[in-house]
Amino acid sequence: MDGLARWRILRLHVEDGISLTALAQETGTGLRTLQRWHRLYKSGGIAALEPSTRTDAGARRTPAELVVFIERLALTRPRPSIATLHRLTVAEARRLDRAPPSYATVRAIVDALDPALVTLALEGPAAYRDRFELVFRHRAQRPNATWQADHTELDILITGAGNTPERPWLTTVIDDYSRAICGYMVFTGAPSAMNTALALRQAIWRKNDPAWAMCGIPDVLHVDHGSDFTSHHFEYTAVALKIRMLFSTIGRPQGRGKIERFFGTLNTELLSILPGYLAPGTKKPKPSLDLTALDHAIAGFITAYNERTHREIGSSPKTAWVADGWLPRMPESLEELDGLLLTVPKHRTVQRDGIHFQGHRYRAPTLASFVGRPVTIRYDPRDVSEIRVYDHDTFVCVAIDEAHPNERLSLREIETARRARRRQLRKDINDRIPRIADREEPRTTAPVAHRSKLRTYEEEE
Repeated sequence: MDGLARWRILRLHVEDGISLTALAQETGTGLRTLQRWHRLYKSGGIAALEPSTRTDAGARRTPAELVVFIERLALTRPRPSIATLHRLTVAEARRLDRAPPSYATVRAIVDALDPALVTLALEGPAAYRDRFELVFRHRAQRPNATWQADHTELDILITGAGNTPERPWLTTVIDDYSRAICGYMVFTGAPSAMNTALALRQAIWRKNDPAWAMCGIPDVLHVDHGSDFTSHHFEYTAVALKIRMLFSTIGRPQGRGKIERFFGTLNTELLSILPGYLAPGTKKPKPSLDLTALDHAIAGFITAYNERTHREIGSSPKTAWVADGWLPRMPESLEELDGLLLTVPKHRTVQRDGIHFQGHRYRAPTLASFVGRPVTIRYDPRDVSEIRVYDHDTFVCVAIDEAHPNERLSLREIETARRARRRQLRKDINDRIPRIADREEPRTTAPVAHRSKLRTYEEEE
């Protein structure tokens, strides 16, 4: 009750002469309260009737040493439960000969701690940074000024080689200004420089679908510190295409937040309705899609995503990228782009019988004048039936693997065949060694000294 409300009651006594006893019975206010109000009024007027604030209002009445004790335990990792905190605080209060606080008081002290302080103490600087540090949200000034590229392992199982379930990966390239998806690549196995190059190739070159207008060479490519992004091949390609590589701070992916949000949208809007989706807390589903079907589904989703209005920019990514019409920076030809992105450079010396690479021999008539000289070769890991030969960045010729002139061979297929051959040879060795050992018989009847167990190649692996 404020001072004015008190005066409305007390005025009946001061101005109308009603006794305080009758006033107490009529208003339900205690007689001693009315007497105290009357004394305050006579000493200071109506202003004195305003309720006074306690000097300890809002302050804890728990002894300071107990408050410090509770806060120290609450900031210790792992934090005890409130029940444990209360029990330990009661024991500490008895040791200090103080009145023990109630369970509610202990909880109130813990709840009053600064959430940022609690996060930093219990979860570490990374969690504190992600939740409480001020973030500057940068947006590029125009399309193709900055692209972001990143990988994610998709929450879905598909049917892989040999009908075995596999969890695929997705590499995506997004334009920072328009939020448009410029290119992507769905694949199985770990991310590699080649898969990244394929996604970037699709992003840079013109698409067959006229609705997918995004293309061109970006000024800046924002990536993480993955081995594919930091490889010499990717660095060489970026220099040749005049792309400045911008690496995010290790352990701090905030600079690539736009592409991370797209991954979340893809997961909740598309993958969650596809068969084989890995829902949290459920058993592994039986996959039914293959890589081609998943690629088709993601392509359709990206087309719709680029066409619909984006909440943050107020227009569709396609509209924002096209803007008022402009010409993106393009490579001279698709062949030049493929030569940079999809071929890996290696250094070799031309031998009398050609160039030796990955167990194959490559020959071309033009190489006759280069015998004994070092050259640079570039090859496509998806097809090593031929290589391109350069002399100090000058193209010389295409050399062919004469053993397989009309057969398309990938580096992965070659390596798989090599591993299979080694496994078969080891199996043959391990099958032969026990039979040879079984034919050995002791020459005397005397006790044979203990011989160490015969080690096989399989055991040494």
